[in-house]
Amino acid sequence: MSSGLPFLAAPDVDALGAPAAARAIRGLLAEGLDPDTVTPRTVVDTTHGQSLLMPAEWGAWYGVKLVTIAPENPRAGLPRINGLYVLHDATTLVPRALLDGVALTNLRTAAVSMAVVEERLRTLAAERAAGLRVVVFGRGPQGSAHVAALRAAVPVADVVVLGRDDDRAPVADADVVVCATTARQPLFDGDLVRAGAVVIAVGSHEPDARELDGRLLARSTVVVESRDVATREAGDVLMAVQEGLLDPLDLVTIRALVNGEVSPQSRRPLVLKSCGMAWQDLAVAAAAYEHWTARTAEPGTHGR
Repeated sequence: MSSGLPFLAAPDVDALGAPAAARAIRGLLAEGLDPDTVTPRTVVDTTHGQSLLMPAEWGAWYGVKLVTIAPENPRAGLPRINGLYVLHDATTLVPRALLDGVALTNLRTAAVSMAVVEERLRTLAAERAAGLRVVVFGRGPQGSAHVAALRAAVPVADVVVLGRDDDRAPVADADVVVCATTARQPLFDGDLVRAGAVVIAVGSHEPDARELDGRLLARSTVVVESRDVATREAGDVLMAVQEGLLDPLDLVTIRALVNGEVSPQSRRPLVLKSCGMAWQDLAVAAAAYEHWTARTAEPGTHGR
């Protein structure tokens, strides 16, 4: 690129893989990062959509992700979401690399999910010799990224992918339900989700949009990135609280779960409601860059 900085395109970011990306997420939390102290993202409404600015710093790295969302783009054959990530040395603030922001978002979102639910997935897999049954709402890249991450973590027997308005959702038989849509209303009847199942909701980050109903959250262990973010941005959580079905004090943070401070009850559904945070992007971007650097330094490989 004209800047002289290395550019990690989607294949370079994807080369890190979901398991390594999940380890990077866990690593920052184990080192002491507290998501509730991270600078919140800035959301700017534009004439034709939104722009999100997401800065974060930890250890040797500082990074900023810029994402734009243009809802009408698909009608013109253009991506709805575009993005770019700039990774800096934290001491000098000199930029070290640019990364494809959309690929980074897809990988880190699935990695966060795996960092939270992988232990439960292994328990379910031990009960399902033939592999887990997965239902995915959303035919876009986030749904695909989660399926790939699930397959990398545990045996998967069956995957059903549905549109957000599909009324054939077989959630009652599912071990894992992934919600990755732009839906504004619940996608299914939460009472149908079986005890012990995993539900991952990553499609919305607005206070008036939800993919899950309050009844599901009321009988589940609900994991969020931070209580502050969840009670500002996560409509699934906010509306359940407003309905009197969920106490914010009962929310479990990713930090507490990953660091072993909380052990979810095995016979309750495990729900992850993720809005996405800048520290997650930083963890995965730094790991992807370090992986790329090691790979391109090997004999017979070539950098960009």
